[in-house]
Amino acid sequence: MANHKSALKRNKQNKVRNARNTHVRSTMRTLVKQVREAVAAGEKDTAQDALSKAIPYIDKTSTKGVIHKSTASRKISRLTKLVNTLG
Repeated sequence: MANHKSALKRNKQNKVRNARNTHVRSTMRTLVKQVREAVAAGEKDTAQDALSKAIPYIDKTSTKGVIHKSTASRKISRLTKLVNTLG
């Protein structure tokens, strides 16, 4: 357990940041999953709508530092390529 006032504050900040990062990461994964499910079902319009929601959120996730920018770029690229296979 933390003994100093600054260490107590740091623990509290870490809990808040961890909860925020977990929420952001979970939401991003849900959006990615929606794109993949739409592609698997063969629904082109639904997949494109889901992709248009997922891309900005993935960018935002990398901007917040939850995931690395290269990871975000790779996810966006692969999802876009996946949706384009329906064309």
